[in-house]
Parts: sequence; structure tokens; C-alpha cells
Amino acid sequence: MLTTKQRKYLRALAHHLDPVVRIGQHGLTTGVAAETLRALASHELIKVKIDAEGAARKQLAGELAGTTQSEVVGLVGKIVMLYRERDEDPTIELPK
Repeated sequence: MLTTKQRKYLRALAHHLDPVVRIGQHGLTTGVAAETLRALASHELIKVKIDAEGAARKQLAGELAGTTQSEVVGLVGKIVMLYRERDEDPTIELPK
């Protein structure tokens, strides 16, 4: 679990990032989950654009985080930020 301080730090790091994965009208598919896993393995911190309305965005963000064993750092509009530390050679050092 991430602390509030760590989430704030990760949101600041994610500010300049562009979304690398998009969840479209078909929702969370195995292809989307696989691409998200690849992106998290490469970058640790990614943005995902969710083309859904209202509460469905929050639900999809939670499902995607659960599927990929990542943490939701933040949800702003249609963009969700996800973080998962690499098992080997992590590049992001979180504050304590």
C-alpha cells in the first residue's frame, strides 16, 4: 500500500507522461490487461485513458489495478495513473 506522501510524489512524476494504454468501448479486455502489464514492466508508472462515463471509470481503474497487481496513484478526468514496482532493478525510489 502506498502512503499519501508516496501517491503525491508519483502523481508529480506522472504529470508529464502521456497515456500509453487506452480502454475503449469494449472495456477491460485481456489484450488491454496484457498491454498494461507490458507497460508497467517497462515504465513502473503509467497513465491509462479510460473512455467511460462517471462511476464506470473508477470501477474500470480498480479492475485494471487488480488485474495487473498495481496501485491506482490517481484518477483525474479520464486518466488513471498506475504504479507497480519492478521486481528487478526498480527505477523509481519512493519517499519513506
